[in-house]
Amino acid sequence: MQLLLVLTCFAIGVVASGAAEKVTGEQDSGHIIIDEFVGMLVSVLFLPQSLGWVLAAFILFRMLDILKPFPIRQVESSLKGGIGVMTDDVLAGIGANLILQLWKMLS
Repeated sequence: MQLLLVLTCFAIGVVASGAAEKVTGEQDSGHIIIDEFVGMLVSVLFLPQSLGWVLAAFILFRMLDILKPFPIRQVESSLKGGIGVMTDDVLAGIGANLILQLWKMLS
């Protein structure tokens, strides 16, 4: 069910953010926040739903979204429109999730 929610929100986000870019005339405008919402959903996917895990996911997601390590920055610069707006945040969410899944396995 969680995965279906993420995929649905991603599809809506691609269309909505692409339209918002046209309206604002800005690429990846700060007015577009659905990408952050979906990235955060991805970062907590299949993790325990406790305050500690959600807080850790939020911090890691924001760090990766701001720093944009490889390949996030490359994807962000190569994809345009709604798909580009959404994909860099989804990749940051995936990165945060993978780090936390590894942490969960090791603890």
